[in-house]
Amino acid sequence: MNVHGTVAEGFEPVGEAFAANFARLGERGAAVAVYRDGHRVVDLWAGTRDVDGTAPWERGTAQVVRSATKGVAAAALLLLHQRGLLDLDAPVGAYWPEFKAAGKERTLVRDLLAHRAGVPVLDRPLTPEEAADPDLGAAAVAAQAPVWEPGTDHGYHAQTYSWLAGELIRRVTGRPAGEFVAAGITAPTGAEMWLGLPSSEQSRVGRVGPVMAPEAAGALKVRPKRAVADAYADPDSLTRRAFAAITPLPDENAPAYRAAALPASNGIATADGLARVYASLIGEVDGGTRLFTPQTVELARAEASAGPDRVLVVGTRFGLGFMLHGPASPLLGPGSFGHPGRGGALAFADPDSGTAFGYVTNGFRGGVTADPRAQSLVRALREALGRG
Repeated sequence: MNVHGTVAEGFEPVGEAFAANFARLGERGAAVAVYRDGHRVVDLWAGTRDVDGTAPWERGTAQVVRSATKGVAAAALLLLHQRGLLDLDAPVGAYWPEFKAAGKERTLVRDLLAHRAGVPVLDRPLTPEEAADPDLGAAAVAAQAPVWEPGTDHGYHAQTYSWLAGELIRRVTGRPAGEFVAAGITAPTGAEMWLGLPSSEQSRVGRVGPVMAPEAAGALKVRPKRAVADAYADPDSLTRRAFAAITPLPDENAPAYRAAALPASNGIATADGLARVYASLIGEVDGGTRLFTPQTVELARAEASAGPDRVLVVGTRFGLGFMLHGPASPLLGPGSFGHPGRGGALAFADPDSGTAFGYVTNGFRGGVTADPRAQSLVRALREALGRG
């Protein structure tokens, strides 16, 4: 496999791990980028742009990053707080009156961010076409009764986070979430990331699809714990219902889906774009603007939810919209914050080392929070930083 791009001196372990993902872990096409103190130190890509094709991945190839989008949506909401436009301790209904229905009047903005709102499911799932309509999505989640008392427990809002975050952004700013992300995050940082892909960028996005882990030596087959397997097998479990809030599953390669703006699941980015967003959250970046103040960085990585997750059925840790370092989603270290995408992508920042990381792939595996290919790169980055 020919790996293209550059690796700064000292970061060679990341390059070696990236190449090994193709040799041992069945990678089809992928890219990884790392920033250190605002400077890009890793920028690599290899394989094919389409999971089922032969055309080469090029510099600037972008992919759907699934739930890695949630971290960008969380950044948008914390930016609104930083600007004094969004009170984390206010009820969501103060900005979105319809959300008070069905026992949710005491749900706080911070509950929404930390997956504590109690509405990870919809009693009537939305079709992909309905889900792409922000008015329909917002109305559905506003009418939904919580499955636990908001603020008392946490569970991953896998799909409903789209309408929770998207509508709150729209109510506060008067702009659709995708427009706010473009104006407030990607334009000032120069990051190649889109929430609602413009038609002018469709041609640079590769096709994604499922891939199986190889049976070859060195590729361990990890079996999920019995409780996790049972939760995914039970159609009535919160786990299955949360991921099935859009039914049937959307065609992630369809232009109409890519053009929609679903802050939980359909952001499209390059690896460099994701890494650059996170680098901009924690510091100055070459050619870009710092987004978060030091106080907002501390908010992002302060633990807001921890312990058994009502939806994922494993222990998870969340800050205000970001996943935090822990066994379910290992990042660089205890101070890291970011978000994985189900089955592949990963992006995070580590303020303590001044490091930001982005990885995208066109081949999705079955796991939710800790893909082996992404984790091999994270381990290599720890080694390069002397934190192994």
